[in-house]
Amino acid sequence: MNEDRKALLVIRNGLTSIVEGLNEILKEIEPKGPVATTTKQTASIKDMRSLFPSELEEMLEFTEEKGSIKIRPRQFLGSENFAKIASIIREAGGEYVSAGKESHFRL
Repeated sequence: MNEDRKALLVIRNGLTSIVEGLNEILKEIEPKGPVATTTKQTASIKDMRSLFPSELEEMLEFTEEKGSIKIRPRQFLGSENFAKIASIIREAGGEYVSAGKESHFRL
């Protein structure tokens, strides 16, 4: 039992040392000072709507949420419309979030 305890202490000390080393590395690579705001972060819903042709824009609902723009379909899009919308979103730096009934695009 005493040997097991010694082994666990050695492992714990080793892991503590690794964590400390990783934290030092993170401090070195973290940006210093304020980070520049990108156009993706400052884009408005109006700007995002303008990316879409009117027939696609009408199918979508745009809301601001936690510093991003959430885009949800108002209706079933079908594979062709979904692909067109996904392509526009990707080009604008956004992504598709698959979450069942709560699935949406986010910019």
